[in-house]
Amino acid sequence: MISKKVLDAINEQVTHEFFSSYQYLSMSAYFQSTNLPGFANWMMIQSQEEYGHALKLYKHIIERGGKVELEAIAKPKMDYRSPLDVMKKVLEHEQKVTSLIHGLYELAIKEKDYPAQVMLQWFIEEQVEEEKSANEVIHLLKQVGDAPAGLIMLDRQLAARKAE
Repeated sequence: MISKKVLDAINEQVTHEFFSSYQYLSMSAYFQSTNLPGFANWMMIQSQEEYGHALKLYKHIIERGGKVELEAIAKPKMDYRSPLDVMKKVLEHEQKVTSLIHGLYELAIKEKDYPAQVMLQWFIEEQVEEEKSANEVIHLLKQVGDAPAGLIMLDRQLAARKAE
């Protein structure tokens, strides 16, 4: 049986993951509105991944006999200054999520919740990949600078991303 503390914390993380999905969907819409369909694709896939993360936590709660409690999701930001601005926001958000996952893991250790620790290990590894991916796009955007041709080439590269 899952402890009340761990249950409440995982339920809160479910909300954070759904918000992440919603926020990235909003960023995808921003990129569509600025005629960058490759960036929009990258963000759409990111949104789908975050939705999947929420469901992974959701299923963990159910499998452990807990009650899922869905909370309201905040409205995401809709306007950005540039693709680089968006990707910097993605990295900041992923760093925040990493911190939340680490806090959950620490709680699972404190509560001696071994099944949660095993499940959260997957998230810890996933967050390394999430931050790495955002950093790679930021690095490429900085290399491109203000060159429209470079931005178009990067957009085409990001269009090739496929859902896993």
